[in-house]
Amino acid sequence: MLRPFAAYLRVYEPLSSFGDPPDDALVAAVERSEMTPNEAIEREQWLWLKSQVSAAHSLPAEMPDGRAGPSLRTDVLVLDPGEVPLSDESIDLGSEPLVCPLEIRVRSAAALSSFLDDAHPALRAAVLDAGGFTPEAVKSRANVALRDLYGSTMHVLSTNWMVPLPWFTIVEPDERRIVLGTGPSDPIREVSWRAAMAEARPRIAEAEELVRDALGDAGPTRVLAETNRWLNSFHPDSAVELDYGGLVQLIEDPVLATDTTADEVHAILDGLRRDAVEDVAEAFENLRDYWGDLASRERFN
Repeated sequence: MLRPFAAYLRVYEPLSSFGDPPDDALVAAVERSEMTPNEAIEREQWLWLKSQVSAAHSLPAEMPDGRAGPSLRTDVLVLDPGEVPLSDESIDLGSEPLVCPLEIRVRSAAALSSFLDDAHPALRAAVLDAGGFTPEAVKSRANVALRDLYGSTMHVLSTNWMVPLPWFTIVEPDERRIVLGTGPSDPIREVSWRAAMAEARPRIAEAEELVRDALGDAGPTRVLAETNRWLNSFHPDSAVELDYGGLVQLIEDPVLATDTTADEVHAILDGLRRDAVEDVAEAFENLRDYWGDLASRERFN
C-alpha cells in the first residue's frame, strides 16, 4: 500500500522530560520500541483507515466510547542520542533515549478543529451532515482528545505533497540520510535529516531574521517564525528530524539521489547574508523547477 504523500518534522525529547517519573506504559514502550519512521507512517495510515470504517465514527487511535486507545502511551519513535549528528562537538545530548510520541489521536483532533475553522461553509456542512454531527459536538470531542498532549504542543508536524522550504534551514545539507531501496515503491525508501535542538534553534532564528529583513512578514517569514516558536517549546536537549516521508514514492532514483533542496535553501540564506540578489534568484529558480512537478500532482488530486 502506498504511504500518504506527506512529509514530517518530528521532535524527540529526552525520556525524563515526559514526567518525574515518566508513565510506566511509556517507559515500557520506549524499552521495547523498534518502530522506524516509515513504520510509524504505516501505523498512522492503518489507524486512520480503521477509524473510517468504525460505526462509532471515532478519531484514529480512539476507543468506540470516545476514550483514548492504549496506543496513546505506546506508539512512539525512539532515538539513541548517538544517532544525532553534531556540528558542534561541545554539545552533549546525554545518554537517555530520545522519544517522539506519534500522538495520532491528538494530531487528528487538531486537524479536525482546523477543518471546522478554515473549510468553506458548504464543504463543512456536507461533511457534518454526512456523519450526522453538529459543529459543537465535533469541537467538544476534538477538545477532549487535545487534552492528551504530552506537554504544550504536538511532537510531529506534517504537510502534504511537499516539504516547506523553511524547514530546511534547521538542518545541514551534507547530513542527509538517503535509502533508495529497489525503487519508489520500496517500503524502506527514505530521505531524512537529523539535528540537535541546540543547533536547530540558532539556525532557524538566524534564517527568520535574514528573511524578515529581505521580505518583511511574507509567507516564508511566517513559516519560519511559527516553526521557531514550535521548536522553542521543547526540551533543549531534544533532537529534530526532517523526513520526506511518503514523498519519496513520487520521485525517481536519479532525481532523488541528486536532490539539492537543502543546499539551495542554504544558498538563499548565504545570498541574503551577502546581499547577492542574483544568487538568491538562481536558487529560488532551481527550487521552483524541482518542486513544481509535485505541486502539479497536488492540483490534479
